[in-house]
Amino acid sequence: MGLTEWAYSLSESLLSDPLPRRWAHSLGVAKRARSLGPIMGDDAELLEAAAVLHDIGYSPAIATTGFHPLDGARFLRDQKKADERVVRLVAHHSCALLEAEERGLRQELEGEFELERPDLVDALLYCDMTTTPDGTQTTSAERLGEIVQRYGPDTIVARFIQRAAPEIHAAAKRVEGRLAQVSTDAQPM
Repeated sequence: MGLTEWAYSLSESLLSDPLPRRWAHSLGVAKRARSLGPIMGDDAELLEAAAVLHDIGYSPAIATTGFHPLDGARFLRDQKKADERVVRLVAHHSCALLEAEERGLRQELEGEFELERPDLVDALLYCDMTTTPDGTQTTSAERLGEIVQRYGPDTIVARFIQRAAPEIHAAAKRVEGRLAQVSTDAQPM
């Protein structure tokens, strides 16, 4: 079984029944990741696997701290002996260090999981923050607005997402720039 096939199967087993909307979101993020194939090269499969797994920490079967990047990464590392790079991407997806700081878990997250390469971190952040909870495409601005509205402006998640907004928008711009460059380079003369 290949990495992506394994990742889809695991994510489905943890999310589809207890959290069908989270499963739909994860499928949408993975679809977005597949669309980045032209700029991901040899890391395309890695990105897609991390994309479909990024929110498994929400699963009631594995949630322990209540902070899904940490719970998901620990489960992948400790229970599934998953690819180290997938684990690091799940641990740090979508500016997780800032949310960890809000939750008093930054030292744990930083101490247990190294950051992955910046272009991969950007790519997963882009995929997550341009996909709605239902799995459809959106803009990073609309997604951030939706998150604040869904959680409420005075929650930990809303505070974190507002702090992370400049980096989220910058990462989206970097990924979109790379996609545009590949598209331009592929045009015949």
